[in-house]
Order: sequence, then C-alpha cells, then structure tokens
Amino acid sequence: MKSVLSERKPLHPLDLERRELSPEAGRAVRALAREISVTLDLALADPAAAARTLSDPALIERIDAGAARLPAEVRHAMRPPATPAGAAVVGRLPLVDNEFGPTPPNWREAARWSGDPERRARSFELDLVMLLLARSAGEPFGWQGQQDGRLVNNIVPAAGQEHEQSGASSKALLSPHTEDAFHPERAHLLMLGCLRNPDLVGTTVSSVRRIELSTAQRELLSTPALPILPDVSYGDGHETYPAAPIPTLWSIAGADRQTLRYDPAYTPLDDADPEFRAAYEQLAAELERVCVTASLAPGELLLVDNDVAVHGRVPFTARYDGTDRWLKRVNIRLPERRRRAEEADENGYGQQTVAPFRTAATPPVQSGTHERDAVRHDRGPLEHA
Repeated sequence: MKSVLSERKPLHPLDLERRELSPEAGRAVRALAREISVTLDLALADPAAAARTLSDPALIERIDAGAARLPAEVRHAMRPPATPAGAAVVGRLPLVDNEFGPTPPNWREAARWSGDPERRARSFELDLVMLLLARSAGEPFGWQGQQDGRLVNNIVPAAGQEHEQSGASSKALLSPHTEDAFHPERAHLLMLGCLRNPDLVGTTVSSVRRIELSTAQRELLSTPALPILPDVSYGDGHETYPAAPIPTLWSIAGADRQTLRYDPAYTPLDDADPEFRAAYEQLAAELERVCVTASLAPGELLLVDNDVAVHGRVPFTARYDGTDRWLKRVNIRLPERRRRAEEADENGYGQQTVAPFRTAATPPVQSGTHERDAVRHDRGPLEHA
C-alpha cells in the first residue's frame, strides 16, 4: 500500500510534548558513559568485542548500576509520553558534530567502528549514553535478526537501499508504522537519539488518540482480519510460519485509551473485503491528518509510545560523504504495561529478542481475559526508523 503521508507535510513541532534536561543532567549522563567506557577497557579481555555487541554481562551490570546513579530528572524526562500525541522530544545532550567522526556508510560499519581502537572513543561512549537513558526508561532490548542483535541500532542511509521501506532508505517516504508491528514482543517505547541531521530531515509521528473514526469503522478495525508480515530486510523464512490475523485497533478502557498495530507496507490489504479496506483507508487518512513532524537536532531524543503513535520519515537525498543524518535507536520494554493476552499465542515468525535487562516478572494482562503463560517466549525483529 502506498503511504498516504504527504511528502510535503508541514512541520508542527509545538504539537509534541517537549521536555528539557538541565545542562548538569546532560553532563552527568555523558560523564557516566565515559567512566563506564574507561572501566570496561580495564576490566575486559576484549573491550572491542563488547563495544561491537553491547551485550557483555560486565557492560550490562555497569549500565544497570549507572542508571540508578543518574539524577532523578533523567528518569523523569525518560518516562513514557504523557499527552495524546504519543511522543515527546527530550533535549538536549551536550555533544558537538565533530566529536564522533563521519557518518558511517551502513549499520555494520557503525558497529565495527564502535569496536575499532582508533575510532571507538566517542562512538562507543555515545552507545553507552543511549543505553543509560533507555535503562532509565525501562528495559532496553534488541533483536537477533536485526543489526546482529545489537542493543543500540545505528540508523544511517545506505547506498543501494534508497527506496526500501526500512531505516536504511532515503529517497523513499518511510511509511508511518508501528515499530515491529508483526511481533508480540515489539517495543512499548521507542527511543531515537540524534547525532547528526544537517538537512533537518523530519521524523513523522501520528497518534491514534487524535484521530476520528465512526463506531462502525472502529469495530471493523478491531476485528482480527489481516496479518502484518515481517519487514523485507529479514529476507525469506517467515513463509514457514502461520500468518495469523490480528486487530489493527483495540482499547482496554474506552476510545481515549485506543492503541494500534499498523504497518501498511507489510499488510496484505488486497486480501481484505471492501468494507475493511475502506475503514483501513480512512484510518490512514486520519493518521495523515493528525501527523506532526519532528526535525531532531544533535543531542535531542524522540520518545515514541509504540502502542499509541506510528512514526515514519520524510524523503531526503543522501550524499554518502560522511555528513548524512545519523540516529541511534533503542527498543524499550515497560514491564508494567499490559497488552492483549491473546498476543501470547502469536508465533512472531520465529524472530528472537536479545533482552539482557529483562526482569523475571510476567507483565499483567488485560482484565477480563485469560491469564498469560508464566513462561515467556522470546520472539522478535524489523528494521524501521
């Protein structure tokens, strides 16, 4: 399905919640990341490998302990978005453009550079900054099938992928979507941190709690009618798993608490009946109507409630000269948040999570439904941003 989002959507930054970190808090996060980087170099036999993967137990232990030491205002700033917009801009970490080197040509090189002794000092430190902030919000996690399981993803344009529906694209409009919509273990909260954005490329956000639909349309979209398939960046293999239909919309407590799973680029709409397609098209039009755009500056973060808002990106022309847009992305789980108990039965197309921060506790289920299995099933990814 072609995205309905206009490529010339105007900017409305004041429509998003805005939070500010004090200069002291921003410096505290940077200083703690620097401290962790130094102590890891001294403690690990292979610090370069830890920098490439970010999942070494010694690193995880230091992030856990470090997040607890950060000023309380950091945890307050990193709480889930508090308005119907479903997103918040958090500013601003102290950083300058020339401290972390050129924009990598792809995510693989970005990960390699973090472990390269000649390049890694600032790049790795900024990965640790992202983990400290994400841990202040909840439980950071990654996907085994996405960027080699790395907990902090690098979002940069890649030559040859300009027209894909993925975070590596540039010339294509990245359709608004729920991150990892196909998967029951998708993030509750998505964090995008800006390192470089000289062309003011906009990230789009649309909240389901700002749209207007008829009762009949909401009922149709709340019916499990179609599956959402994994992103093309994961290649073949999902065909071996049953593609179960899921609802697009649902609500635990009324229309003002509406949530959604939405990814039109990977939803087989041609398989639906005309009534459902009409309701889905109206949903798409409403998400366009309420769309706002955030053009992040270096040091700014965008927090997106992945149950409430869909996000995308406007097109831009990549130069591939080391000066292109560079974001870092972290998926965050909120252990206390409820989702539909029926999602526990989904297969996730065999995708697996990397979740070193996960607690042993099972999240609560929606009231009035059956209890969820005590045993959790790791299933996971998708490449979007």
